[in-house]
Parts: sequence; structure tokens; C-alpha cells
Amino acid sequence: MKIAVDAMGGDHAPEEIVAGAVDAAREYNLKVILVGYRERIEHELSRHNVRDLPIYIQHASEVVNMDESPSKALRRKKDSSLRVSVDLVRDGRAQGAVSAGNSGAAMAVAMFSMKKLEHIDRPAIVAHIPTLTGTTALLDVGGNVDCKPLHLAQFAVMGSVYATYLLHKTTPRVGLLSNGEEESKGTDTTRETDRLLRTSSLNYIGYVEGRDIFPGEVDVVVCDGFVGNIVLKASEGLAAAMTGRLKQELAATPIRRLGAVLSRGAFRNLAKAVDYAEYGGAPLLGVNGNCFIAHGSSCRRAIKNAIRASAEFASRKVNDHLVDELDRNQEIQKLLPRRKIWNQIKERIILKEREEEAEE
Repeated sequence: MKIAVDAMGGDHAPEEIVAGAVDAAREYNLKVILVGYRERIEHELSRHNVRDLPIYIQHASEVVNMDESPSKALRRKKDSSLRVSVDLVRDGRAQGAVSAGNSGAAMAVAMFSMKKLEHIDRPAIVAHIPTLTGTTALLDVGGNVDCKPLHLAQFAVMGSVYATYLLHKTTPRVGLLSNGEEESKGTDTTRETDRLLRTSSLNYIGYVEGRDIFPGEVDVVVCDGFVGNIVLKASEGLAAAMTGRLKQELAATPIRRLGAVLSRGAFRNLAKAVDYAEYGGAPLLGVNGNCFIAHGSSCRRAIKNAIRASAEFASRKVNDHLVDELDRNQEIQKLLPRRKIWNQIKERIILKEREEEAEE
């Protein structure tokens, strides 16, 4: 199993990226290809004991900046560490790619290089939300701001498969995020999506509200990327604020400080549960390959876990199961031909309008 790692992507590249790759190679016995400026990677590797570790270097002459537009990165930087990492997966020289760099560029490059899976109209980014009972998969969290019912229904199928094979959930409960549980709630898009999912083979439990996520009453939460990104960022902010407030309260009196010392184990487990570094990265579901997008500020532990998660994604053949599940949900797939025909009609209308404008 080989995982290609964008060594130049992220706020702490290449130091933390290389360190995380070394840890992954040592702890999980994985082969890692570090992609980027050869001399800088070699310099970082010289600071670690890498004797007999299966670590390789693939030179790339360019780097995608964190604030660079995805379209520019895709068109102008064909030898970037991000692009080369993804291309290694496309060409079969690696089974997964990990990048903590520009997430928009990572999605654009993966879609262009790997292409989409059969039956998938739009890929989605899935994130882990810690709950009272374990972990809930939330998607999409930023890949698709404006979604149609077809997209949300496909997200539900992808999320269910992901929860089954990566989160080890048996018949995962799938919920559609809305502003209430009643059928009259939601938008036209969520109501049509709800109708589709009720005809699917998924363990669909209907609408769920934001408050239903954290108790662990649902295993997969589906929404568009605009809402999902807000939920994710709000959750991260709340966790950070509550942790800070708890530290203040525990340090307020000598008795509380003593109680904090006695409860160190519980606090350590809680901190671990809400730490994004434990999950490593978010997979881009729906592309014909394996691409994990890590947090821009990823530390070595986050990169190590992202590499582990990418390897597990490949070994469990998640994409094969995903295609099989979509095949079983014919009601959802019936919309695909309509969607393609409608896109062709729109293209013809736009072309006709441009011709008329040119004649004028």
C-alpha cells in the first residue's frame, strides 16, 4: 500500500508533513511517497531516523498557495506537489493521496485528474462530528454550495457507505438536515430529496435538526456544502470555546484545581475525542480514486492519521461498495438521464443566444 503525500501543502509544510509521514511509515508499516521540492524534503528527512522505512520522494517543481484560486492552480500549475500526488493515484502508482494544502484546489485537481465515479454527479467532502455515542459523518461540508435533490440523495448513499466501511456502523441511520422534523418543514429541495430517500434502500430516518447530531441519534447527516461548512465551523468554534471556558472555571479555586487534577484522565479523553487531528483528514467522496483533504494547520499527528485513513479507505474498497450501492438505488439514478438531457438543452440555449448576439 502506497500513499502519496503533498509535502508542500499546509501551513506547516514541509516540517510537519514530513514528520507525520515518517510516523505513519513507522507505526503502520505503510509506504509513503513524499511529493514536492526534493532538496527540502531530503533536508527534513535528515532530521529523522528513516533507516529501513519505506519512504520515497517524487520531485515536483511547483506549489499551490493556500490563497490561490482552484482554477488557476488547475490550469497553470501542472507540476505542483498537489497535482503530482493526485496523478500518482490516477496512474496506479499510489493507492491514495493526502494534502493539507488548498482544499478548493485539491477538489478541483482530484475531479479533473481522477474523474468522477459512475453515477456520481458531484463529489462531496465528508467530515467527522464527535458525538455522545461515537462519530457522525456530515456531508457535504464545503464542496458544493448549491445542490439539487439528486446531489443530496447521492450524498446520502455515499455517506451511508462511508459510515459502514470506515466508521464501522451497521446499517447506519441517515438523516436529512432541516429546520424541523415535520414533513412540512424544509425547502423545496429538501422535500424532494426526502421523497427520493424514502424510496431508497438506505436506513433513512427522515429529517433531523442540528440538535440531533451531537447526542448521536443519527450516523450520517446530509446537507449542502454551504450549510455543512457552517455546521462544521460552528462546532469547532463551540468546542474550542467550551474547552477554554472549562479551563477558566477549573482554575478559579484551589478545590476546583484539585478536582481537575483528579479528573485528568477524563479531560484527556474528551480532548482527544474533539481533536480534529485524531481523524486526520476528510475524504473527497465520489471521485474515481482516493483523495483525503487535511486541515490546513495540520500537525504531524493529523498527517499521520490522514495517511492511515487513506490507506484504510483503499484497503476496504470503499469506492467499489459505493458504486454497488448506487446501482441498487434505481429511483435516484432515474434522475441522472433527465439531468444530462437538461444540461444538453441548457448548453444549446446558451450557444443559440451567443450566436444571436454575435449576429447583432
